[in-house]
Amino acid sequence: MDLRASPSDEAFRAGLRAWLDATLATLPPEPARDDWPARVAYDTDWQKRLFDAGYAGMSWPREYGGRDAPPSEQLIFLEECSNAKAPYVGVNFVGTLHAGPTLIAEGTDAQKAAHVPKILRGDEVWCQCFSEPDAGSDLAGLTTRAERDGDHYVVTGRKIWCSFGQIGEFGELLARTDPTAPKHKGISWFILPMDLPGIEVRPIETILGSSEFCEVFLDEVRVPADCLVGAENDGWRVTNVTLSFERGTAFVSEMVDAMRMAVELAPHVHDPADRRELGHVVAEFDALWALTKRNVSRAARTGDTGLGGMLMKLAYSEARDRLGELSMRVLDRGVFDVHEPFVEERLRTLSLTIAAGTSQIQRNIVGERVLGLPRERAWPAPGTEG
Repeated sequence: MDLRASPSDEAFRAGLRAWLDATLATLPPEPARDDWPARVAYDTDWQKRLFDAGYAGMSWPREYGGRDAPPSEQLIFLEECSNAKAPYVGVNFVGTLHAGPTLIAEGTDAQKAAHVPKILRGDEVWCQCFSEPDAGSDLAGLTTRAERDGDHYVVTGRKIWCSFGQIGEFGELLARTDPTAPKHKGISWFILPMDLPGIEVRPIETILGSSEFCEVFLDEVRVPADCLVGAENDGWRVTNVTLSFERGTAFVSEMVDAMRMAVELAPHVHDPADRRELGHVVAEFDALWALTKRNVSRAARTGDTGLGGMLMKLAYSEARDRLGELSMRVLDRGVFDVHEPFVEERLRTLSLTIAAGTSQIQRNIVGERVLGLPRERAWPAPGTEG
């Protein structure tokens, strides 16, 4: 893509800046971290404002209310919103960054018509029911079962680290529909209405005192068969479509924040070794921003982020983790009121190398799918070495 801003790009930037200046001044105070009704109202109100102004779904097709904007405008939007410190997607994260793009790519016409416009307007909040306690980052090792019974699937199992499970109206659900198939072959992807009988949600408190993650228990939940996305037992392929958005483009709106935080840290860094390390981190973010532009450009053309999407999550999470560690090393740890954003940044970045696939799993993905290296050897279970 041509990285130089065109006259139309600059006109778009100027209009967006004017809208942000006028709109942000009218927003109410941001609600408390754990006031979930207020957070839902605040975040969905922001999504509706974006939609009404024509800024929601920058890359989404116009038929669903999106802007169908070129990659240059998508990146300008992310950059300007971050620089203006506009609200983040918040509770709309799973819907706008994962479920919506997945349904556009893989859903039926009926599924897209029912959900995509509502996600874009902020009328539906989604959660993600992927991970399981006994599978960890081996997502394909899931054991939640979905058995066909007439025009329903009966789902039983347990999910953990479900983003926004306690407020989600619909969930992205992975379940095993063929327990006899190889583990990557017997999985299906479902739309899960979260108000169905048999669903129990338990919030999990994080180190930051927030509770955006939950455990979800499913006890013979009857999910309508028309909630199946893609073909039965083809869910692993559909899942990788979802993960390509999660790992490839879901972090782009955070990238400018990371670069700005590194600049804000610079005046506090006096040791030459620390300044050199900060310079390396800033250079990594600069390179990742270039990769972000490539990923968004490719996704706009082909619907997926390609190899760049596989690399993005690993490189970004580890660079941001190093920035968090450096922040704590150079700042006066006793002055939390002055440096609270950096303290919170460090606590949050501890999870980034785990969330959305651990760094170890990401290295396996890069090694096997990008570099073409042999698959990792399957070691025997303890006591069975024989």
